[in-house]
Order: sequence, then structure tokens, then C-alpha cells
Amino acid sequence: MIRRLGEKNIIGERVAEARGFRRPQLTQDALSGKLARLGLQLDRAAIAKIENNHRRVLDYELKAIAEALRVQVDWLLGGKR
Repeated sequence: MIRRLGEKNIIGERVAEARGFRRPQLTQDALSGKLARLGLQLDRAAIAKIENNHRRVLDYELKAIAEALRVQVDWLLGGKR
């Protein structure tokens, strides 16, 4: 996976994809709620910015996002499922 100029992270596409795996689909607001229960405050706008590569993701945020989405950190970083 090659980052394009101007991208702030490499997980945005995978976060959106993982939300779509869930039935019913997990909304950005619902993901925000799951993250809040894990102690991480990211609102819907922040999640949208992550998904659109307009916001950097810190290591502890990456870990919490993976846990909330029930995926591996490596997968979010572009690894195989």
C-alpha cells in the first residue's frame, strides 16, 4: 500500500469497510459510542475525517478503533484479513 500525497493516515478506507461489515451497518455515530465506552472520545466528525484521510490517527486511537470494530490492527494497516 502506497500513501498518496496529502493523506493523513492509511486506515481510513478500512475503517469505513469494517463499519460496513456489520449487519446492520455500524454508523459513524455508533462507532463513536463504542469508542467512548472504551475511553476514547472521537465524535462522528473525527471518524469521518479519519475515513476521508483528513485526520491523523494516534497509536492508542488505532488500537481502540480496532477493538471497537473487532478487527486486527494489522488489517486496518493494510494487512490481509
